[in-house]
Amino acid sequence: MRVLCLTHEADGPAGLFADVLRERGDEYFEWNVSRGASREPPESFDALVVFGGSMHVDQEERHPWLPSQHDLVRGAHERGQPLLGVCLGGQMIARAMGGHVGPAIRPEIGWHAVELTPDGAADPVVGELPERFDALEWHSYAFELPPGGVLLAQNAVCAQAFRLGETTWGIQFHPEATPAMLERWRAGSEGSAPPFELEPIHRWNELGRRLANAFFDFAAGR
Repeated sequence: MRVLCLTHEADGPAGLFADVLRERGDEYFEWNVSRGASREPPESFDALVVFGGSMHVDQEERHPWLPSQHDLVRGAHERGQPLLGVCLGGQMIARAMGGHVGPAIRPEIGWHAVELTPDGAADPVVGELPERFDALEWHSYAFELPPGGVLLAQNAVCAQAFRLGETTWGIQFHPEATPAMLERWRAGSEGSAPPFELEPIHRWNELGRRLANAFFDFAAGR
């Protein structure tokens, strides 16, 4: 299987998802979209994963590549290409498909409780997670469900996961974050992030592997 991992800045790589793809023996390419065009058309891949970034979906003037990303995820959804959006990636999908994305009622940084809905527990991808878990979050914007979206997970702050159609998912938390990535994020926050423990990252990575494998299993079966 060939997977395209779309990233947006140097400290937001595919992380744990790249590890899982290597372990599975799948081929993957990381494309930092802020640095120019992809070497291959996105439609030539078996699946797409769109990762996060410090920018917001409504900052097109500051990041002129954003509109093309909205077109890209809309096209992937419309042709039934397995698509997973993580944090900013999930917000891109929601916005591109007509959902509202804007400032959350409060930022979530660190470990925050998330609960699956009944639809989430039955979902072939998100359903691999426990019904209740502490997720690694790092966001101040949030998505609302796009038209036709199915709510899969939520907490007191915002929707945390949705499915649109049969092949598109958006999540607000960060299952791709490795211990090294989390250390870089904390160091780069220059004290603006609230203090939180690093130790839960190891248990979180176990859940991240389950989620990643479930999405790639789904994509491989298409």
